[in-house]
Amino acid sequence: MSTHSLNLRGVLSETKRIINAHSRHFLALSVLFLLPLSFSLIVYPALSQSPSILSDYHRSVFFFSRPEPEISLTEKSHLLLPIIYGLFVLIFSLCATASITYSTFHGFYGRPVKFTSSIKSIFFSFLPLIATLIAIQIIAGLIVFAFGGFTALVYFGISLFGVDLDYDNVYFLGFVFLIVALIVGLLLYFKVEWYLANVIVVVESQWGFSPLKRSSYLVKGMRGVAFAMIMLFGILLGFLCTLCSSLVPNSDVISGGWVSWAFIFQTVVYTGFMTILMLYCVAANAVLFMYCKALHGELAFEIAEEFAHEYISLPFDDGKVPHVVYVV
Repeated sequence: MSTHSLNLRGVLSETKRIINAHSRHFLALSVLFLLPLSFSLIVYPALSQSPSILSDYHRSVFFFSRPEPEISLTEKSHLLLPIIYGLFVLIFSLCATASITYSTFHGFYGRPVKFTSSIKSIFFSFLPLIATLIAIQIIAGLIVFAFGGFTALVYFGISLFGVDLDYDNVYFLGFVFLIVALIVGLLLYFKVEWYLANVIVVVESQWGFSPLKRSSYLVKGMRGVAFAMIMLFGILLGFLCTLCSSLVPNSDVISGGWVSWAFIFQTVVYTGFMTILMLYCVAANAVLFMYCKALHGELAFEIAEEFAHEYISLPFDDGKVPHVVYVV
């Protein structure tokens, strides 16, 4: 048996082991849920640039057809695409989170990982994940509202004394920057505290505010690792999204099919990298949950109970036997 330390390298190493041990299973889940998400992140900016989903530019990029007269759209039509896209991202993100987390959790214990069981876990976790997401948004909204209200009170309070504030004033801009920095810092702090919330919803069948409290308890002693994971995957995904946003060429440079083929090739490459990153991000979150439980002394008893009643570790079952986690 191999050993892993409770650090970022150990989390990523264990994540890689689990994914490699069930490569076809995670590939199927990635193609089903993460690949459409990655592809949409590239295609949606291209569609949203034009007032028409199939404008002259997009017809030339995707269908190589002759431009047709542009059709005017109402304000309601402009809102339809973002709403549909938002629902698409929400549904596929929650499905990917539920199924991949479930599979990683069972893969960590060395249990058989079945595709049908992972899909079934979505039906049990989908609504609890939405409820937990709503709870997070409520708290985040209250934080932003509180700071916004405080800023407004300060502004009107100064105005009552007859002081005319200029929006270009250095002190005013510094005050606004300080408020924004405090909001971002506080939201990032809660992001670290609640980093394990989705895993807790899927694994421990909790929902609402309860997973947030549970996550805050488990992440103690591992906040540095959680923060490092947020920054690592956030920066990498952000960098890829930035590259993807530059994929769509301007309409005045489209002169032939070579532009479309270049766009398709780059889309395939970036979609593949983004899908892999998303897979590791979700799976590593579940592994971090197990490491946090090990740090709090909850994992050793569960492993002993699990394998004392249900499983026998076979020495030739390489890659699928449980790994011992040492707290250092």
